[in-house]
Amino acid sequence: MIHIPKSEYGRRRKALMAQMEPNSIAILPAAAVAIRNRDVEHVYRQDSDFQYLSGFPEPQAVIVLMPGREHGEYLLFCRERNAERELWDGLRAGQEGAIRDYGADDAFPITDIDDILPGLIEGRDRVYSAMGSNPEFDRHLMDWINVIRSKAHLGAQPPNEFVALDHLLHDMRLYKSAAEVKVMREAARISAQAHIRAMQASRAGLYEFSLEAELDYEFRKGGAKMPAYGSIVAAGRNSCILHYQQNDALLKDGDLVLIDAGCEIDCYASDITRTWPVNGKFSAEQKAIYELVLASQEAAFAEIAPNNHWNQAHEATVQVITAGLVQLGLLQGDVDELIASEAYKAFYMHRAGHWLGMDVHDVGEYKVGGEWRVLEVGMALTVEPGIYIAANNQTVAKKWRGIGVRIEDDVVVTKTGCEILTHGVPKTVAEIEALMAAARAQAA
Repeated sequence: MIHIPKSEYGRRRKALMAQMEPNSIAILPAAAVAIRNRDVEHVYRQDSDFQYLSGFPEPQAVIVLMPGREHGEYLLFCRERNAERELWDGLRAGQEGAIRDYGADDAFPITDIDDILPGLIEGRDRVYSAMGSNPEFDRHLMDWINVIRSKAHLGAQPPNEFVALDHLLHDMRLYKSAAEVKVMREAARISAQAHIRAMQASRAGLYEFSLEAELDYEFRKGGAKMPAYGSIVAAGRNSCILHYQQNDALLKDGDLVLIDAGCEIDCYASDITRTWPVNGKFSAEQKAIYELVLASQEAAFAEIAPNNHWNQAHEATVQVITAGLVQLGLLQGDVDELIASEAYKAFYMHRAGHWLGMDVHDVGEYKVGGEWRVLEVGMALTVEPGIYIAANNQTVAKKWRGIGVRIEDDVVVTKTGCEILTHGVPKTVAEIEALMAAARAQAA
């Protein structure tokens, strides 16, 4: 299985500390354990920022970065080894493992943090923290600051500046290294196989969850611990619900099914959408809408390159989709005027994509100084145009109603344009129909 190498975490910490003010400290907590119901926990997933800096997979941990500290700049508070708890819950790194396996310069028991951390903060001018994203930890941090303030009359020096760590860290996360792209390629490869498997299994009489089961099987078989987000399996009119998640309707002959699903590898997401006919054959209307969405996606790919701005890809999809809807008779009027009045939003109401990385809707600003961000090498994003004609849309002929199509791929900006990470899933009408016909022939 492909992973981010340990050395990369060290480089990230060094890069972050190089941007921090002299005589400052950064403090970041691990994700809390989430309770599913009563005393049953959700599968643990580390906080993305914490993971990005440490690769440390356990809860009840806190990272402390102190640039220039003589006795080590990277400290980790974590759980102690505990034979009884490890018998029930699995092995812990402990303080030795934090140093040996995760690169900490020093490590302390998390139970000692109240005694140790105020002394580390004292005398530092600035504190960087994930303010606002973890209110409970914010309260702890203020408690530690107040311990220092209470000793000011004894000469203790509390920090006088508090800065959101996100500003530095999230900009770093926007640029993917070669190792990150390698992991994202692997997540994309596994997810592509899952979509192919679902296409091959598709037939009338199954349920949406039948196809979701095919996805989950392929994710786990490929080594992914979990989906990157709740899978959308939307058949028929459900394909016009953007964030549909019931996944329990019957697959009917003549309907389309839209699947938006991807797995996560080493906390890096993939995000793929494909739309295909349940019975393996597009109707004339389905094909017309599908090929229009596909053409708009191709136009978007052409706009993704260094020095182009973030919004150019979206603008390209709007242009192609609006002109196509006019040609099909679903919109009437001048294309430029329809774009200016946003008439296309009745059918295409979302943007063409988002940043992608450790979070499926990844961090990073889309605008800088009020202007759309300029794309640079290493930025990763999705390209996902769609057209949705609701089943109750009385403004169009009945033959179009209930058709929802979205096509989504993951790309990384390269020196010459972009690399499509998710190219492994069939996408043209001919490719999809051929794949599904072969699967049916084999099953017969």
